Amino acid sequence: MRYIARGLALAGISLGLAVAPGTGSAGAAPQEARSLYAPSALVLTVTAGDDALSGTVLRAVTLGCAPSASGTHPAPRAACAELRAEQGRFDAGTTTAPGVSCTRQWDPVTVTADGVFDGKRVSYTHVFGNTCLQGASTGVVFDF
Repeated sequence: MRYIARGLALAGISLGLAVAPGTGSAGAAPQEARSLYAPSALVLTVTAGDDALSGTVLRAVTLGCAPSASGTHPAPRAACAELRAEQGRFDAGTTTAPGVSCTRQWDPVTVTADGVFDGKRVSYTHVFGNTCLQGASTGVVFDF
């Protein structure tokens, strides 16, 4: 009797673990698709003043870059392309474009990027002397 019970149990297990076509796993419920991309999710801010912690946030957007560009950023594809081209370095997009004239008025704005880019933790801060200098930067990441 013991062998019959064991045989029935094994038969039940075999039937319960039938391989669904195209799944490659026996009887497992379909798992959520696993991404082949490293996570990228950022919060970008523009803050009045030279201290992002004590200043007033003027604007904030989200930016996701994997598996595709998304978020509330006005140009997520361009921003993600810029970050990928610069290997995640935010400084590359904060340089002033050549030939742009701005006053030397000190009315600082601070831009920040916090989150994860390409699977790595990011905490970036850059202070522009005024909004003209921020607007004259060559990058699109902080152009919102």
